[in-house]
Order: sequence, then structure tokens, then C-alpha cells
Amino acid sequence: MSKVQNDLKKHKALSVDLLNFYLAFKAKLLPLFPYNYLLFTSMQPINFSPEWKLKLQNRFINYVKIYSTSDPESESCPSTAQQWTIAKYIFQELQDLGLSNVELDANGYIYAVLPSNLEEDNEPTVGFISHYDTSPDFNGENVNPKIWENYSGEDLLLNESTGFTLSPKRFESLKQYVGQTLITTDGTTLLGADDKAGIAEIVTAAEYLLAHSEIKHGKIAIGFTPDEEIGRGAHKFDVKKFDAQWAYTMDGSEAGELEYENFNAAGAVVKIHGLSVHPGYAYGKMVNAALLASEFAALLPADQTPQTTRGFEGFFHLMEISADISEAKLQYIVRDHDSEKFEERKTLLTKLVSDFNEKHGPGTAEVEIKEQYRNMKQQFEGKMHIVDIAAQAMKDSGVEPKIKAIRGGTDGAQLSYMGLPCPNIFAGGMNFHGPYEYVAVETMVKAVKVIINIAQAKKAQ
Repeated sequence: MSKVQNDLKKHKALSVDLLNFYLAFKAKLLPLFPYNYLLFTSMQPINFSPEWKLKLQNRFINYVKIYSTSDPESESCPSTAQQWTIAKYIFQELQDLGLSNVELDANGYIYAVLPSNLEEDNEPTVGFISHYDTSPDFNGENVNPKIWENYSGEDLLLNESTGFTLSPKRFESLKQYVGQTLITTDGTTLLGADDKAGIAEIVTAAEYLLAHSEIKHGKIAIGFTPDEEIGRGAHKFDVKKFDAQWAYTMDGSEAGELEYENFNAAGAVVKIHGLSVHPGYAYGKMVNAALLASEFAALLPADQTPQTTRGFEGFFHLMEISADISEAKLQYIVRDHDSEKFEERKTLLTKLVSDFNEKHGPGTAEVEIKEQYRNMKQQFEGKMHIVDIAAQAMKDSGVEPKIKAIRGGTDGAQLSYMGLPCPNIFAGGMNFHGPYEYVAVETMVKAVKVIINIAQAKKAQ
């Protein structure tokens, strides 16, 4: 046998051995991984041009100018009439883009579908979700966004008439955005990047995929909710209609955030009843509810507030006091990552009210506690591929994943308990719920790329 023939024989034998190894691997090992996409992935490059960046920026600007603050005192859904304005705007925009099954339901929830462009679609349906309401913690009306291109790293004078300034001396995170385009408030309102940045990113990603048919993807479900900021965003979300195997909320902060653990959360309202008497004749008769409210507020641990806790530490947060002599109301939110400690916090509130009544008389105080959402961590047992896919999509987008627990909550926390596993991904906003809120357009671009990379078909590749 010649040397050439011998080499060919060895090559053929090696090829057969490799083929047999692959078939054995495919038959025995791959089924152990429910979604083994990450092993063999060849992503289509995303050429996000300056024109697409400007489209994303303008879309976001249009959204934040629409007043959409939610109201915890309202029992309607959405909780405020103004939320209908942006809901109808987004609904029409999704229709104009050419998405399928676009619907705005009677409760203000928006659903849409980006159909698969695969010849044979054996991909799971993946969803993306954001909320369009803004926080009632600060003024959200007449938002006047300011654009700062090529940020220098210096103080930003947001409002010349008031001197309101956004400074890296106070907010060190600004330093990481030197050279980028920032969008800020004018110092009189919040911005609304929480979570209109997420909506702008999802809609822009859908538009990009529609315009780039070379990027193959399965069916993508899209959902936008009202009232997330008051803990009700998922309450009337139709998981069955949404029809996704899992989803991601685009509701995080800085680039790379990837979260599948959050606070357990409740809202609590303490009411205190006083007795109004003319101050000239009040001796031994008047019961001043306003003073009693300040006394009650001091009973809760001073070292367990948002400003004194971090990481996995829970807190009681006094959101608002309204009081006069006759009546007082204290609104709290209660938060803890640990479920047992969460129950202890609710029990403590109830006991403090009981003790307060023992001191000041029966019926002086009452408390109503409403659970808002639970820590979604346990819903990901055996489903960590959902988190892994997002982490890989970030790496493919040039973003280093930062897997951490949320010191807050998202619609995804409730949806995970409703049968729709739903981790949270960054949307780019910083300093939420106040006049120092801002977002870097470049971070929003990264979020769009992450969405597209998650959406790209992987089984087919």
C-alpha cells in the first residue's frame, strides 16, 4: 500500500471516529441541557448605524414627554387617566411598524408579536416586557429632556434659572460616561427612563429585526404594562395570551445588570384617628393625630431604612405622611430578600400598631398590609439556561454581565410566579425617581443589541 493510500485510510478512519463521537454526544449528552444554544452559536453581526442610534434616541424623547405617572391611591387600572395617552401612542406605533397581533386591552396592557422568519420554527417563543408608567415619588409632568453630546465629565447645569446641577462629585457614576451622549432632566421633573428606556429599546429592536431579515429569529412576544411603579404592573397581565416560554423585563439600570433575585415586597398604610377640639378648650380632650403619627414613625428601627441599608438588607420606607389633628395616614413600603425576615417585618408592623393602641386607647391606630410581589429566585431552579442565554447575549454585544440581586422589584417578579420566568436586564437609566435621573444613549444601544442577540435563532444554527 502506498503512503498516500495509507494516509487516506487513516483519514477516513478518523472521520468515522469523529462522526461516531458526535452522534453519541448528541444522543446522550445534549438532551441533558434543555437549551444548549450556547454550545454552538454563530450570531449575525449587528450594524447599529448612527441613524439607528438617533432613531432610538428620538423615540425615547417622544416617550418621556408624555405624562404617565401612576397613583397608588387609585383603584382603577391603569391607575391614572394620563397613562392611556402613552398606551394609545405606543399601540399605534406598534401597528405602524407592522407587528402582528397588536392589542391594547381594557386594562391598558399592550401586546404584540414579531413573527418568526424561519422556514421551520422550532424555537421557543421568548418575550420582552417593560412598563410605561412613571413613579409618583416625584413630578413626572412636563418633562423637558436635555441632551448632552460628548459629555465632558464636568458638572451639568440642568436649569439656569434655579442653578440645579448634576455633578460627578455627588454621583460618581457619571464619570463612566465621558464622551457619550447623556439625556437628563431640566431639574424640575424625573426623566422617566424607568422604564421608557426599556420600551424604546424593545420597540427599536423589533423595528431593526423587521428591517434585517438576514437575522433569523423565532416568534418574539412583546408586552407593555401600566402601574408597575405602584406594584401592580403584572396584576392583570395575560400570560396565556402572551404565549411565551419565558421573557425578560428591560427594567434594570447600568449596562450589564442581569437580575433574577429581588425583594419580597408589601405596601402598608397606617391610619391614626385623633380628636379635634378648639385649642382653647383642648386640655385633657384633644387627641392630635399629627403628633401621634410622628410618634409612631419613630417606633420603627432607624437603621432599617433605604438610606441605611444595602445589598441583601431589608428596610421599612416611609413614603408619605398626610396628617391633621383629626386624621393621619402613613404610607410605607416593606422590603426584604429573605422570606422569613419579610414575614417578621410585617408582623412587627402589626405588633407596633397593637402596642400603640394599648398605650393610646383602642382604635387609635389601624394598619392594612398588602403584599405586592415575591422574590423570584426560587422560580429559576432548574431554569438557569434562561439567565445563561441573556448573559451570553450580553457578551456577544460587548457587555460584561453583572449578575446581582435587585434592591427593588419588576413586573418579572410577579410574572415568574404566574408561570412566566422573567429575569431583569439593564435598560440604562440612572438615579431613578427624581430630578437627577439620566441615561446614556450608548447604554440604550447596548440594550437593543442584547435584545437582538437573545432573539436570534440558535437551534437553527
